[in-house]
Amino acid sequence: MKPIRLMSGFFTVGIWTLLSRVLGFLREVLLLSLIGPGPVMDAFVAAFRLPNMFRRFFAEGAFNAAFVPMFAKKLEGEEGAGRFARDAFNGLGMVVLILTGLGMVFMPALVWATAEGFVGDARFDMTVGFGRIVFPYILCMSLSALFSGILNATGRFAVAAAAPVLLNIFVITAMAIGALTGGVVVNWLIWSIPVAGLAQLFLTWRAAAAAGFALRPGRPRWTPEMRSMIVIALPAALASGVMQINLVVGQLVASQYDSAVSWLFAADRLYQLPLGVVGIAVGVVLLPDLSRRLRAGDDAGARGALSRAAEISLALTIPSAVALVVVPLALVTVLFQRGASDVDDSAAIATAVTIYGLGLPAFVLQKILQPIYFAREDTRRPFYFAVVAMVVNAALAIGLAPVVGWISPAIAATLAGWVMFACLAIGARGYGEAAQFDARFHKRIWRVLAASAAMGLCLWAANVAFQPFFGIPWWRGLTLVVLIAVGAVSYFGIGHLIGAFRLSEFKRAVRRG
Repeated sequence: MKPIRLMSGFFTVGIWTLLSRVLGFLREVLLLSLIGPGPVMDAFVAAFRLPNMFRRFFAEGAFNAAFVPMFAKKLEGEEGAGRFARDAFNGLGMVVLILTGLGMVFMPALVWATAEGFVGDARFDMTVGFGRIVFPYILCMSLSALFSGILNATGRFAVAAAAPVLLNIFVITAMAIGALTGGVVVNWLIWSIPVAGLAQLFLTWRAAAAAGFALRPGRPRWTPEMRSMIVIALPAALASGVMQINLVVGQLVASQYDSAVSWLFAADRLYQLPLGVVGIAVGVVLLPDLSRRLRAGDDAGARGALSRAAEISLALTIPSAVALVVVPLALVTVLFQRGASDVDDSAAIATAVTIYGLGLPAFVLQKILQPIYFAREDTRRPFYFAVVAMVVNAALAIGLAPVVGWISPAIAATLAGWVMFACLAIGARGYGEAAQFDARFHKRIWRVLAASAAMGLCLWAANVAFQPFFGIPWWRGLTLVVLIAVGAVSYFGIGHLIGAFRLSEFKRAVRRG
């Protein structure tokens, strides 16, 4: 995959992910407006986090870390890729089907383990009921993740990236119908999630079939290839499990405070926009590309692909982080403050957004560095690094709670993210120059930082000047658009002038994407 093709793949995934995140914003706006921070939203967030947690553990974490590099190599060498995909599909399906059944039976125990602060009030029973409805989502999404891995390995990024858009479309539609018909909005919301999972599974299955991999359910087979995949997947599963433990620890601490689960969820959604568009996109595109290059012995090409991916992702991530730190209240007020959400909710969410923004570059850098290990089928060391980050996260989240209260999980997540990045960066040195950024990256990154700092000053000044307009209901949305435009024009203009990047590079990649 040539660098421009890598960039176009990145933009293809990024554009679809951007659409998904924008729709996700609309989803959260409706959620905060129609339901609002409080017991019902806390229960929904805790329930929906359960299938997402296990999905990332089994599918997007462990399974894809093992499956995608092995499948990409078989596809490159024409060594039975179809048979390997079929066996992986049947094995994953059996494991997740059993997990789904157990999760629904033992849902009260899962809720107690992940939101212990709910015990004794109405949130606990609500979360158990919601959890039993949404938990089958894990089955659909795990299998959809497998088909997405097949599509990404074959260079068909668009459908896999578009599939998550369906969830937001279904959820938004369901909440709108519930509100317009006078129904219970949260019930419409909850039942739309498993239906959306079925739609996503069908979409990715059809696309994989069109790509030549029409997989159908069958009896699982234990083969040497499956054994090799499990050996690789287990450390990745443990690493993913460690990361999910971080989320659980944060939720356990937040569940002790009224509305804190809702506030952190809303803040998480805001910083997930750049993280999803940039970090997830580059991770999806980079892993199969590195796997193919390393198989072909193209170390120089692997280094170039890694450097270009890091270059373009940080060129978009760093200014996003600066914006989240400089103008969080303006963003939160316009996006979330309406209906059931008030000024106090906005202030709390903005505080968390600022802290998450400080960790955003670390989270994206993790997405860039992890493929260095996974492409070499090394999942053990990322697990060890994740354990270190887990200890840091747990110690800070629990230890800081008596001092700073509900915000401690955000502080802990940010600092643990930087610890994880440091471990990955130091560990990658052992792979030689193929795992190091090239001279062009080191030349440009300092200019990206300078352009981002200049943009931050422009945003701060514009935010001060525009404050009166943020207080006018019908003007605040337009004011935010103007503020964002000020940031974009200043950043891309200054960045282009000082050589941080060339705007023509973005244009070519978008056209090819």
